[in-house]
Amino acid sequence: MLSVEEARERILANVRLTEAEEIPLLEAAGRVPAVASVTAAVDVPPFANSSMDGFALRAADAPGELPLTGEVAAGAATLPTVAPGSVVRIMTGAPIPPGADTVIPLEEAELVGDDRVRLPAAEVGRNVRPLGHDTRHGEEVALALEPLSASTLAVLASLGVGRIAVRRRPRVAILSTGDELAAPGEALGPGQIHDANTVSLAAAVLEAGGEPVLVPGVRDEPAAIDEALRDASTSADLVVVSGGVSVGRHDHVRAGIERLGELGFWRIAVQPGKPLAFGSIADRPVIGLPGNPVSALVTFELFVRILLRGMLGLAGDGRLHLPARLDTTVAKDRERRTYLRVVVRPGAGGWVASPAGGQGSAQLRSLAAANALLVVPEGEAAGMAGAEYDAVLLRGTP
Repeated sequence: MLSVEEARERILANVRLTEAEEIPLLEAAGRVPAVASVTAAVDVPPFANSSMDGFALRAADAPGELPLTGEVAAGAATLPTVAPGSVVRIMTGAPIPPGADTVIPLEEAELVGDDRVRLPAAEVGRNVRPLGHDTRHGEEVALALEPLSASTLAVLASLGVGRIAVRRRPRVAILSTGDELAAPGEALGPGQIHDANTVSLAAAVLEAGGEPVLVPGVRDEPAAIDEALRDASTSADLVVVSGGVSVGRHDHVRAGIERLGELGFWRIAVQPGKPLAFGSIADRPVIGLPGNPVSALVTFELFVRILLRGMLGLAGDGRLHLPARLDTTVAKDRERRTYLRVVVRPGAGGWVASPAGGQGSAQLRSLAAANALLVVPEGEAAGMAGAEYDAVLLRGTP
């Protein structure tokens, strides 16, 4: 059996970047930029403006009581000139009018009647945002190689960028095999279970930055599986199959990969999820995941997620890793690296991990309750209470 590292290395050797596509900025949230930087089309801000609601004046004229001679609102096209010894009302974001060099906040001023203002002393430039103080026209602004966030999109919009080049989302064909599967919401017949894998794997693909393409359920028949694999490999960047990769009489996916393409490896020293097949058909990578729903999602996390991120130019799994102390002993297979479903929380002296429930490969509720996978290495017969292990956070921070 391959180690997790060996399997990942072989999988990542097949990474091909998706091509770039240009899209409107409003559609770019969460997309991965295909350019390292953008050029500012304007100064930011494009004019000196007020950072406060208040009064614009010459600092040399304060303190004192001055006549109020006008007003400047945000977006004003024409501006009154601030003559020596006068003041104008100004709103946040409004252009600094000619003659003014400072802004005194509204709450520090005192209106005297309708047309005069008593003001304290002020230094030149107070509450004035200079032209281009954030970014200058023509400046190259670097983009981090990570999904575009709301704040980064705000920067791009402020620079005058209306469209951005991003990596195309990898198209991922998802096939769930098994005569026993019924769609969620359908009535179950004898011996049937609801298909949890199609829904969960499609969600995992979306979270990893891909575009799921659902293939109708495939029966456990070699001809049907071959046809589905052949069709999927011609229309997607990656094919992910759940079920049919073990050694049972009705497990035909691994043989189908061998018939139609090339099988790279099969079986990994991991728990849950030992029966995993990786190969290619029509020059497209194909990953056969175990049929048990927990095994399918855990092996997706370990092997498919990094492949999809690689196609987008992203390194690693994109997860936060932290050391956590297991609070109870949990038995495991000594020969395999085990990923325990745990809840990580702050504790005395660091992070503490507690089992989220049963660790069986069909016990989905404990995976849904877990906020992390705790990695217990090969060579250990149990995760030991009090021992510290690597915790891979599946969502947020504990």
